[in-house]
Amino acid sequence: MQHFRLSFIVTAVCLAIAVYWGGVTGAFIALILGILEVSLSFDNAVVNASILKRMDERWQQYFLTWGILIAVFGMRLLFPILIVAVATGIGFLGVSDMALHDPSTYASHLNASHVQIAAFGGMFLLMVFFSFIFDEGKKLHWLGYIEEKISSFGKLESIEIILALGFLLISQTWLPEAIRLNALIAGTSGVILFVIVDSLAALFEDKEEGQDVSNVLKKSSVMSFLYLEVLDASFSFDGVIGAFAITQDVIIIMLGLAIGAMFVRSLTVYLVRQGTLDEYVFLEHGAHYAIGSLAAIMLISMTYHISEIITGLVGAVMIALSILSSIIYKKKLAK
Repeated sequence: MQHFRLSFIVTAVCLAIAVYWGGVTGAFIALILGILEVSLSFDNAVVNASILKRMDERWQQYFLTWGILIAVFGMRLLFPILIVAVATGIGFLGVSDMALHDPSTYASHLNASHVQIAAFGGMFLLMVFFSFIFDEGKKLHWLGYIEEKISSFGKLESIEIILALGFLLISQTWLPEAIRLNALIAGTSGVILFVIVDSLAALFEDKEEGQDVSNVLKKSSVMSFLYLEVLDASFSFDGVIGAFAITQDVIIIMLGLAIGAMFVRSLTVYLVRQGTLDEYVFLEHGAHYAIGSLAAIMLISMTYHISEIITGLVGAVMIALSILSSIIYKKKLAK
C-alpha cells in the first residue's frame, strides 16, 4: 500500500474540495470519474511502466509529483481550454470564464472539436502501437508466428509512418468535406509529435564515446518523462470529453480525473517496483494491443459515436488475455 499512499492523500484532498465546491453530490461524481479513469487507463499504466523502468529513480519521483501536476492542470484542464480557444477564436481567458460560468456552451465547443482531438490522439497512439509491433528486436511474441512475421516488417524504413498516414488518409474520406483538412492537420501533427519525441529519446539513449553514463541516463530520463506526458495527454482527451456526459462542472471533472490520474501513476510505479512486467511477460503486449484498439476506436469515432463502455471492455479483455497467456507460458516453462 506504500506505493498508493500519496494517491489516497490526493483523493482525500480532491474529495474535500469537491464537497466544498459541489456538496456531497459533487464529491460522489468526482469519485465516480476517478474510478472510471482508472478502469479505462490500466493499459496506459502498463505501457508507462515499460518506459518508467528505464528512468532513474529521481525522474520516477518527478513522474509522480511534477508529472501529476502537468497531467491534471495541464492536460485535463488547461489544454482542453486551449483547444476550444484555438477552434473558436475566443481568447484563453474568455474560454476559461466560459468553462466556469457557462459550462454547457464550453462542453458544446469541446465536443465540436472532437474530430481534431480524436485525429491527433488516435494517430499518436497508433504510432505507439506500430512502434511496438514492428520492433524487429522483440524476442517474445504473444501471437507466435503471426506476430513474429509482422515484427520482421520493421526492417522496412519508416513502415510505421507510412501505414499510419495511410490509415489517416483513408479515415478522413468518410468525413464531411468541411472538416477533412482539420482532421488531416491534427492527425499529421500527432504523427510528427511522436516522431520528434521518439527520435530525441533515441538520440539521448545512444552513448557517445567518452560521455559519462550517468549523463546519458539523465538525458534519456528527461525525454522518457516528456514522452510519458504526451502519451498521457493522448489517453486523456476522450476521458475529458466523456466526463461531460456525467457532469458539466469543469472543477468536478478536474478533481475526478485528478484522482484517477494519480492512481494510474501510482499503479505505474507499483508495476515497476514489483517487477510485474517480468512476472507477466505478455502484459506489455496486451497493453499495446489495447492501445492499438483505442487508436482505431478514436479514428472511427470521428465518424461514428462509440460508447466509452466498449472502449473500456476492449482494453480490459486485452489485458486479461495477456495475463492468462503469461500464466500459461510460465507453466509451460516450468515443465
